[in-house]
Amino acid sequence: MRMLKKRPSPSELETRERILGAAQKLFARKGYDATTTKDLATTAKVAEGTLFRHFSNKKAILIEVATQGWVEILTDLLMELSEMANYRAIAPLLRKRMGNLRKNGDMMRVCFMEAQFHPELQERIQGEVIDKMTDVAEAFFQTAMDRGVYRRMDPRVVARVFLGMFAIAGFSETTIMSQATSPKELQLMAEGLADIFLNGVLASSVDIQAS
Repeated sequence: MRMLKKRPSPSELETRERILGAAQKLFARKGYDATTTKDLATTAKVAEGTLFRHFSNKKAILIEVATQGWVEILTDLLMELSEMANYRAIAPLLRKRMGNLRKNGDMMRVCFMEAQFHPELQERIQGEVIDKMTDVAEAFFQTAMDRGVYRRMDPRVVARVFLGMFAIAGFSETTIMSQATSPKELQLMAEGLADIFLNGVLASSVDIQAS
């Protein structure tokens, strides 16, 4: 008879979240290699041995920190896209997504800094997050093209461009301008990105002739 896997208790889940929160903060500020398991345990306020009751090793904590945050972003994006009534309402979506990325600044820094050094992290993010986000966005843009809202293009390419725009913009917010950028500036950036995405950067033939 197959044994049922024991569900973690609320206290175990809370401890696990504390460990992940401590890891996200320390990996973002000190880097993965410079963060010891003792650092993690101290910041999470648990015994060092407790770390290994929840995770097999420090690398497993790194991978979970990165993928957990991206899965939450994916879930939010799926909900936003499914509820959008106007296919041209890209600016509010970008503004909200960028704001949420800003809140996940530590997770973003961990991903961008550590993914280049850890192939396992790259594979996990690619397989569990990026591919799924692209699938969701591709379906959205395909529907918009079928309805004649967007011109016919490869919807997967469009999806990748769209996701890349808000990811890079969100990352710049978390690393360069997180303290200086006001809500108004964030709104202007989102509207600018939406304008570029929907209309491109090339002037119309009328504008070119006038100049």
